[in-house]
Amino acid sequence: MEVSAIAPGIYRHVSYGRLPNIGYYPSNGLVLVHDASAYIIDTPWQVADTRKLAQWIADQGWTLKASISTHYHDDRASGIAWLNAQGVDTWASAQTNELLASQGDALAKHTFSGEGQWLWSEQAYAWYPGGGHTADNIVVWLPQAKVLMGGCLVRAMQTQSMGNTRDAVMSEWGDSALRVLDRFEDAQFVVPGHGDVGGPELLMHTADLAEAVNREIVDDE
Repeated sequence: MEVSAIAPGIYRHVSYGRLPNIGYYPSNGLVLVHDASAYIIDTPWQVADTRKLAQWIADQGWTLKASISTHYHDDRASGIAWLNAQGVDTWASAQTNELLASQGDALAKHTFSGEGQWLWSEQAYAWYPGGGHTADNIVVWLPQAKVLMGGCLVRAMQTQSMGNTRDAVMSEWGDSALRVLDRFEDAQFVVPGHGDVGGPELLMHTADLAEAVNREIVDDE
């Protein structure tokens, strides 16, 4: 696992999961720091790396207060059970908790429903734009630094595919990305679930990729 600063008080953590026929594959998450309190946006892929990240936070002299997961897959939510056991406030949308429950996975302690939710003294805003990579994917806006955690709704510029579409809502994905672009058009940094950090152009790139896939689906029909 690697941690690096991308903006004042905002750190990207990169962890790895093993995928069939691919090998180890990197996954992005964030740590937000405010007044010596730390908040994790998407836990690392492996539980062991969530423990390492929590230790790194403690080593900086910060107190880990809470986390939020942007959807229910392991690369976003595998650390929830361990964080719950440490007394950390875990957050997810009500839809994400329902999907975690359907798999028998640990649930976040706190949920929200509806379109959006301010968190942690309005340091972060969780927003649901519609389906995409999954039915429950949300984004998290960090207004002080103008950083948007797009999660797996957002594709990196270096990729020309939609990645894992097993649980995707392809009919909504492109429109969801454009809604995020419209809502957070002043974002300076956009963090995809996997790959390099970019700007708002990642959202248009995602919408273009989704449109191409949907055209292929129509043509095949």
